[in-house]
Amino acid sequence: MQGDLGTTPMGNPTAQAGMIPRTLFKLFNRLEASNTDYSVKISYVELYNEELRDLLASELSAPAGSIQPMGMGTREAPQGGLKIFDDTSKKGVFIQGLEEVAVKCAKDALALLVKGSDRRQIAATKFNDHSSRSHSVFSITVHTKETSSVGDDLLRVGKMNLVDLAGSENIGRS
Repeated sequence: MQGDLGTTPMGNPTAQAGMIPRTLFKLFNRLEASNTDYSVKISYVELYNEELRDLLASELSAPAGSIQPMGMGTREAPQGGLKIFDDTSKKGVFIQGLEEVAVKCAKDALALLVKGSDRRQIAATKFNDHSSRSHSVFSITVHTKETSSVGDDLLRVGKMNLVDLAGSENIGRS
């Protein structure tokens, strides 16, 4: 899902870029070309051992060396106290307490992707020294505002969830 985060001399994602960087570049190119006011927010959550963790939370430190933040052997409440709910009346499924960070461009969003990816649970396997041990969801929420021909404001909200499954980077080899 992540792939290479570098860019070509023209500022586009490289051929080795994953789905998330390609989506971010395309999204911001379209938004900047449109005649609308917009805002984009990013969230990044991990599911590991049936616990949710906010990978962008300011109080969560990145894993150091081989020590994993959730691998301490204790069964206390999940860090950050995230809870998942199904609100059938309005929002659908949402996670209470999950941080959404506003971004202005694809570069800012990619920086959040790197920050969150560095905090994910990893472990060595026979195929990969840095295999992900958790599922993650990188969410992009876009709010746009257009003025119609009669002068009314049209507000739209869209959300895209990009899911990375544990160990999926080696699906072809395994």
